[in-house]
Amino acid sequence: MLFNSYIFVFIFLPIVLCIFYKIGPINHRLGIAWLTAASVFFYGWWNPNYLVLLFFSIIINFLFGIKIARTYNQSFRKFLFILSIVFNLILLAYYKYTDFIIFNFNNISTTEWALPHIILPLGISFYTFTQIAFLVDTYRGEVKEFNFLHYMLFVTYFPHLIAGPIIHHKEVMPQFNNKSIYAEKFNNVAIGLTVFIIGLSKKLLLADQIAPTVDSIFLTANQNNYISTYQSWIGALGYTLQLYFDFSGYSDMAIGLSKMLGIKLPLNFNSPYKALNIIDFWRRWHMTLSRFLRDYLYIPLGGNRKGTFRRHINLLITMFLGGLWHGAGWTFIIWGTLHGIYLIINHIWSNTIGQIIKNKINIYPIFVLLYKLVCQLITLLCVIIAWVFFRAPDTSTAISIIKSMFGRQNNVQFIQSLPYSTEIIYWLISLLLIVWMLPNTQQIVRQIGDFTPKKTNYINTIIHWKPNFTYLFICSLLFVICLLLINKESTFLYYQF
Repeated sequence: MLFNSYIFVFIFLPIVLCIFYKIGPINHRLGIAWLTAASVFFYGWWNPNYLVLLFFSIIINFLFGIKIARTYNQSFRKFLFILSIVFNLILLAYYKYTDFIIFNFNNISTTEWALPHIILPLGISFYTFTQIAFLVDTYRGEVKEFNFLHYMLFVTYFPHLIAGPIIHHKEVMPQFNNKSIYAEKFNNVAIGLTVFIIGLSKKLLLADQIAPTVDSIFLTANQNNYISTYQSWIGALGYTLQLYFDFSGYSDMAIGLSKMLGIKLPLNFNSPYKALNIIDFWRRWHMTLSRFLRDYLYIPLGGNRKGTFRRHINLLITMFLGGLWHGAGWTFIIWGTLHGIYLIINHIWSNTIGQIIKNKINIYPIFVLLYKLVCQLITLLCVIIAWVFFRAPDTSTAISIIKSMFGRQNNVQFIQSLPYSTEIIYWLISLLLIVWMLPNTQQIVRQIGDFTPKKTNYINTIIHWKPNFTYLFICSLLFVICLLLINKESTFLYYQF
């Protein structure tokens, strides 16, 4: 069941909200049970067979958690912890990486093992990471609650289950005990619905409109056809913008849906393409994944506590595994490794030449502005190049597109023959202006997070949601336009992970 479908918007969501706010104030535990049942139904709608694996994972991990928490023998406790992590990694590896491993093993050996073509269960990467974090914190003694109903809802909670945000037990499970979530239902529904509509608009009105052009260009490259410099830049930049509006749109919808139910989810994006460097980018892009990689991989590896060289190795390992988490393919591995290299270069630059330049130009505001602009453009260029690998079906296609991006082909004939070429350029420029000039969702609807703008410019002051008739009209208009486009089924890009 897609968030952007009639059955979700007009049947599933209204039923969930009505029953939740009807029975919850009377019996809070029953309200939580209803949310759990609705979440299980939502997940099973895709394929009921997926539920068996989901239940198996939840039950085993919960039992591991209880056993680890109640075991005082440190050696056995550590053994249980390692066993629980191995269990999750084997489960994830079997469904996500078996074909990849066998395919590459066949290539480097004389074997010809048949590929099993295992179907990847929806959301397995997300609910596996969520539960690994729970187990790690249990081992550290940081988990205080072992309520199976709350744990099951924590894992299956339908707003985040399929594609995040990756939630943390400490920020979500305590909210399941909060009986006051029903008190401000009208306010929560108004705020949540607004955020949901913003996310829906990002997906249907922005991301999906550029998708056919992007798909056509990458398909052409994959078929070994001629790709001009002009075409390759349209495809690379188009995908960069499509992915942002698609994924941040999904995250907005998830956060909005949860807000309607009185549950606060963590923010996942904060204008990543405004980043001044790659370090800044990863503080703004898929923030809940960045947090997970930092807290449960980078810091345990040693972080920056064991010297510069070790920090660089830790960054490379973390981003390599972050790429592998996204998918079983060399394109994802290269994407993650590229970002690891970017981060290393960024740290070296910041501690040497970058610091010298900042000290030199600080007294000249115009130079500071120009320096920031150059940094922003270089950062975006690096991100775009990496996204080509992320989107391409194989490495040869990605390399072909990147070569073309920096080639010297004569593109005049292609530009003249390309239908709507002018419109495509205007559309991309419009999307870039939205990304760079307009406030993001949490700047528009500040009630969804602990957000206080450092600087309030004129645009942010004007575009600031308030519960009045003006914003009711704007949201209603956007919603109606989106409804006209919902009949074209379009899955979210991150559903494949």
